[in-house]
Amino acid sequence: MKIDARTLPRVTRDPGSWRVILLHGEDTGLIRERALSATQMVAGSKDDPFRVAVLDKETHDRLEEEATAFSLMGGRRVVRVRDVGDTLLKAVTHVLEQNTDTLVVLEAPDLPSRSKLRALLEKHPECASVGCYPEEGRTLEATITQMLASRNVRIDQDALHWLTGRLGADRGAARSEVEKLALYAGDKGTLSLEDLYACIGDAGSVSVEDAAFAAMEGRRAEADLAIERALAEGTSPIAIARAFLSHLHRLRRVRAAMADGASRSDAIKVLRPPVFFKRANGFNRAAELWTLPALTQAVQETQALELSCKQTGAPDTLLCKRYVAGLAARAALAARR
Repeated sequence: MKIDARTLPRVTRDPGSWRVILLHGEDTGLIRERALSATQMVAGSKDDPFRVAVLDKETHDRLEEEATAFSLMGGRRVVRVRDVGDTLLKAVTHVLEQNTDTLVVLEAPDLPSRSKLRALLEKHPECASVGCYPEEGRTLEATITQMLASRNVRIDQDALHWLTGRLGADRGAARSEVEKLALYAGDKGTLSLEDLYACIGDAGSVSVEDAAFAAMEGRRAEADLAIERALAEGTSPIAIARAFLSHLHRLRRVRAAMADGASRSDAIKVLRPPVFFKRANGFNRAAELWTLPALTQAVQETQALELSCKQTGAPDTLLCKRYVAGLAARAALAARR
């Protein structure tokens, strides 16, 4: 069964009501988090050797054996399978034909939309196919608030807006950052914008953000270095495209407000999350260099980049580097005029 946002709570509250749960999408951190949560709820532990089996690519051939094995200590077993692709279609089909109550959790971050395995599980009434995609905007704010509330920590609205704009797209990295902030705040504490500045500071500056600011200001060498660093750190070209798109939308909102008669400073003040004070000069500089039509064109190019990176076999890393270089060159040309 294909699971959408409305039916997702049905899966997270009671993962044991399914025989197979397929977790696919671009957010590897969220895939892992949901896999561990389902395992914990069904087996009572994330790593009980008697009730939990974890299979990687080299041990995929053991899926049928593990899925049909009996629990030596009683209770329902869970089999977590990583790096899943269509090569497991036959094995999963055989498992579904067996009389077993083992829950199989398939982690498939790179599974294409036309996957035969995904099509099978989306039609099967006892299987759940769950998309795991990067959260943004109000959805990400709600997740952050929920994470902090579970540790009896509150966060001011301005701080929440700022943090939402700073966190990367990966759920695992976001949770790590939120856990650090919760520890900083202490039990029943409240996080202010000043607390976030003190706790995160420059360490919160991701390489993609460095690249976006440098490119939009025409600093080609710095943009190239930052994007190389982001790619080396494991950031996907798709995540980079989305980060640039977010930055472009913010600049475009400012230029649109200016076209309607607002001053640049007033237009920037209404942005949520607010521009980080250490980035303010760079943001102002980019707002001077880029016209509204130029930003609209850049938004379209960025959307095209994301689409191209999703194509099978596309040289996504090369496309990403060329895109960043092109933005930086245009900004540098505008600065010389």
